[in-house]
Amino acid sequence: MAGAEEGLGSVGADRTHISVPVTDPTAWATAVNLGIVPMGLTGQQLVSDSICIPRFDHGLGIMTGITPINPMMAGISLVPPPPVPTELSASKEIIHCNSCTLFPQNPNLPPPSTRERPPGCKTVFVGGLPENATEEIIREVFNQCGEITAIRKSKKNFCHIRFTEEFMVDKAIYLSGYRMRIGSSTDKKDSGRLHVDFAQARDDFYEWECKQRLLAREERHRRKIEEERLRPPSPPPIMHFSDHEAGLLAEKLKDDSKFTEAVGVLLTWIDRGEVNRRSANHFYSMVQLANSHVRRLMNEKAAHEEEMELAKEKFKNALSGILTQFEQIVAVFNAATRQKAWDHFSKAQRKNIDIWRKQCEELRNAHSEELMGIRREEEMEMSDDDSEESPSKKIRTEDSALAVQAYALKEENDSLRWQLDAYRNEVELLKQEQGKMFRTEEDQAKDQQLHFLQQTVQSMQQQLLDLQEDLKRKELEMKKTKEEKCCIEMQLRAVKEKVLSNGDTMEKNTHEVLSEGINGCTVPVYHQDKQVNSERHFQGPLKSEKEALLLGIISTFLHVHPFGANIEYLWSYIQRLDTKISAGEIERLMVRLPRMFKQEFTGVGATLEKRWKFCGFEGINTI
Repeated sequence: MAGAEEGLGSVGADRTHISVPVTDPTAWATAVNLGIVPMGLTGQQLVSDSICIPRFDHGLGIMTGITPINPMMAGISLVPPPPVPTELSASKEIIHCNSCTLFPQNPNLPPPSTRERPPGCKTVFVGGLPENATEEIIREVFNQCGEITAIRKSKKNFCHIRFTEEFMVDKAIYLSGYRMRIGSSTDKKDSGRLHVDFAQARDDFYEWECKQRLLAREERHRRKIEEERLRPPSPPPIMHFSDHEAGLLAEKLKDDSKFTEAVGVLLTWIDRGEVNRRSANHFYSMVQLANSHVRRLMNEKAAHEEEMELAKEKFKNALSGILTQFEQIVAVFNAATRQKAWDHFSKAQRKNIDIWRKQCEELRNAHSEELMGIRREEEMEMSDDDSEESPSKKIRTEDSALAVQAYALKEENDSLRWQLDAYRNEVELLKQEQGKMFRTEEDQAKDQQLHFLQQTVQSMQQQLLDLQEDLKRKELEMKKTKEEKCCIEMQLRAVKEKVLSNGDTMEKNTHEVLSEGINGCTVPVYHQDKQVNSERHFQGPLKSEKEALLLGIISTFLHVHPFGANIEYLWSYIQRLDTKISAGEIERLMVRLPRMFKQEFTGVGATLEKRWKFCGFEGINTI
């Protein structure tokens, strides 16, 4: 492997048939094109040896069950292949070998195409070989690219060449497009155009898979080591309770530096249930030692609060000085923008001065707001602490019980202040939600209206079916009445004939015929007008004066609406005159008067609507 990684220069230098002197210009160009280092000189190789580092394929985990690994992670030296230099394709030269010569293709032609490179490719396909090319000639040409493992030559003009390393395949691809001539012969069988391309071989893929598995194992091992290194150390085991250990722990509780560790051990012992009647005194003394640190902690807090107050005061003073300087700078800009100075500046200078003045005013305002916020906070704190002394002085003058009580009162004050802030935030949220509630109520009203309209449509459809059935029934009744009318007309004609023939007895005969002919009913003709008027008075459709007034209002309203109106629209109009009237009462009155009002349905489907129309004048026109 180490020998293969040395590149094309080391391989070419060991070959006696391609080691050329520096003075030969043709050999110099050939050596430069193939990356061969001439004798006595050191040069850069044609293709970088970094290509020999295999790349890890993410899709391998699907075939072999290995967890996919990111090649760019730390710890894996996976370098992508460098881009093929474009300058080399334009500087190809003639390559001379012992038994053949390779001529480059026309640089104006497009470069030869290649297929997608298979993973772990070490085998190339070589097509376009001369018919007289032997395995020795092929080995001589492609040995310059690297060590060859095997050559499988076909009877036709192509072969497969397998190298020991992957980077050698890139050097062989470089020879694609060259025209190969054996010796100095011009025969067609001794020449051919080479086409070198990647080939897919099982051996290459198997070796590549093995390397990938090795890389995956190394990566898993590296991750495991890294996880173990980063894993936090386990806590030391807690010793069991004994009188000796209790004495040592009491000494640790007195030491400020070891207090945290000692409190953890004490808490573990209490949780384990080590407290009993015999050890209760030990534990009481240790709890008392833990309580003695309360005063120390409160003193430390007071000292830190004093430092914080000093720092705040220092920051406020510095901010005041900065704000004063900002005010002075703004005053300078204001003076510069006055008329007697402003006229002497150029247009560009005025623009810059105006921009600087705006920026300075914005910064001044921001610092002023910050300073005012600090002062408001101080005023709030002063209003809270006007009637109280500083906590540090009280703690120093009072005993531990009073110190704890004062600390509890201060915490309670802080909690009340936080609750007040929380209530303010809740009020703002309620205001925002109240605006949303109006929207939700509107949506609910729309949904209710939609539901009501759907129910109305369904009821109207049901009414339409009922009306269709009533219409059929009335048509049958109309046929029967027509037949009866015809019979009555025939009887009337017979009566008239008898009246003409017997003029003296007209009233008597007419009375007898009518009493015998009409439905078998004996109705006297005497005082007929009075009976009709009485029937209209007692058996008519109107039952009260209110209905007559309502009938006039409905007739007038529908007369000015020639296309009709629905019952809701009519009821809303009449309700302004009489609030006690209902839509059902209006509809019942209109149903009782079919010669004055009629129903019509307009629209289709969901837009179907029942409307009432005034038809009283239609009967007059037809008479």
